[in-house]
Amino acid sequence: MSRIGNQPINVPPNVEVKIDENNHVVVKGPLGQLENTFHPQLKIEKEDNVIRIIRPSDEAFIKAIHGTSRAILANMVKGVTEGFTVELEIVGIGYRGAVKGKVLELQLGYSHPIEYPIPEDVKITMEGNTQIKVFGIDKQRVGQVAAEIRNFRKPDPYKGKGIRYKGEQLKLKPGKSVGKK
Repeated sequence: MSRIGNQPINVPPNVEVKIDENNHVVVKGPLGQLENTFHPQLKIEKEDNVIRIIRPSDEAFIKAIHGTSRAILANMVKGVTEGFTVELEIVGIGYRGAVKGKVLELQLGYSHPIEYPIPEDVKITMEGNTQIKVFGIDKQRVGQVAAEIRNFRKPDPYKGKGIRYKGEQLKLKPGKSVGKK
């Protein structure tokens, strides 16, 4: 039984939700608009300011997409009201970044600066030289952009230098000299 899928989604008064017969949902809010089409076997009902997703059977596939669909729809509602933020840290001597117009420029120890064009649907800001904030209304898109930025220089397993998520705990490996006595 899907516990997540059975939970109702509360819609704030400043959010408008349109559901058509093909399970195409459009959510409009103060920050923007998101659209998604859900599986045709699921039934999406809206009563007053509550949305429920109802599954027709207990088939394994339907149970699997039931909770996922509810989570995606809840994230759409949250995205157009509050938005999503992912914070990254640049760690390492000489490693830094800056936003120049619509480009994120990163100095990560390579022989050249890395220029990442900022997508239209995401905002990237820098706090100081080493704190990157990725903000947007689509949770999946914000996470994807943050992962792309992190992939330019993943944290080194020995010294910990690179780009990491804020609060990410790294388990550093011991060097060669640990085994010598």
